[in-house]
Amino acid sequence: MKTRHWDRRGDGGLTFTELGFGTAPLGNLYQAITDEEAAAVLDAAWQYGIRYFDTAPLYGLGLAERRVGRFLATKQRKDFVVSTKVGRLLKVCRPEQRTGIGKFFDTPNRREVFDYSYDGIMRSFEASFERTGLDSFDILFVHDLDVFNHGTPAACDHYVEQFMSGGYQAMTSLRDQGVVKAIGGGINEWEMCQTLAERGDFDLFLLAGRYTLLEQEALESFLPLCVARNIGIVLGGPYNSGILATGPVAGAQYNYSDAPSHILDKVGRIEHVCLKYNVALSDAALNFPLFHPAVVSIIPGGQSIDQVASNERGRNTHIPHELWEDLKSLGLMRGDAPVGES
Repeated sequence: MKTRHWDRRGDGGLTFTELGFGTAPLGNLYQAITDEEAAAVLDAAWQYGIRYFDTAPLYGLGLAERRVGRFLATKQRKDFVVSTKVGRLLKVCRPEQRTGIGKFFDTPNRREVFDYSYDGIMRSFEASFERTGLDSFDILFVHDLDVFNHGTPAACDHYVEQFMSGGYQAMTSLRDQGVVKAIGGGINEWEMCQTLAERGDFDLFLLAGRYTLLEQEALESFLPLCVARNIGIVLGGPYNSGILATGPVAGAQYNYSDAPSHILDKVGRIEHVCLKYNVALSDAALNFPLFHPAVVSIIPGGQSIDQVASNERGRNTHIPHELWEDLKSLGLMRGDAPVGES
């Protein structure tokens, strides 16, 4: 497994495997799996050489953190990089009040409470230690500080101000003390990532679904800013929550909902170009983000051993340069998108 070293602060930094593992599926996303199945998936990822694991309290309302923590506890701490997220507290609730009904299955009865204050961040961090059983995290991301999750720009602005006046100080303090090596945001919108990057001193962003084979608007200003400041990008959702893996089939998922017609049409056109070169759409989607110099790892995740194997195989698939040039000439990809090895 190829690696990419990141050292923004001159303290030795972190070494990421190009292919990491996003653990949302291990929180019983869309369907339930057993603890044994989850452990087998994590073991397969490890056997393929994956050494970066990202998790969060939201994923299965604590379930993914428990599962990944139990697995990583069997490994030498120096052999892996792990990140989790803060910004949500999980409260015991009645079953009908549980967060994620219809999205996460067979999870604890918990409801999310957004809290980006200083105390809220610290409490979330401590709770993640308890759930995982780990003694340290390498990276701490503030989670879902975006309009997509908070509903309106006004609501998002409220939480951004709460975070910058409180939670941000908690995260920088943890970094300054050496409790974590890096801080950043795990966010679905590049615009909000840029807002945070302009207002604070952040090391890494986990950008979910916003720099993919399907959309590259982050090249407008955010990704150039990251290159200028040596901010690393972990790329989540390289398949845009499904459609770039399945293709434009009935029920294909885009942004965790059924894909609209214009997205289905564009993906169909992209897939047509891929097939011209005998390349699977999913393989092109997996490889594309890694051409950008700011990207340190992609984390597609997986809920089965076959999915992990498919991701590993896809990363090792050669993609003809002509494929990218065809996509650009047809207006299906931005002309300034990097498509050569950095």
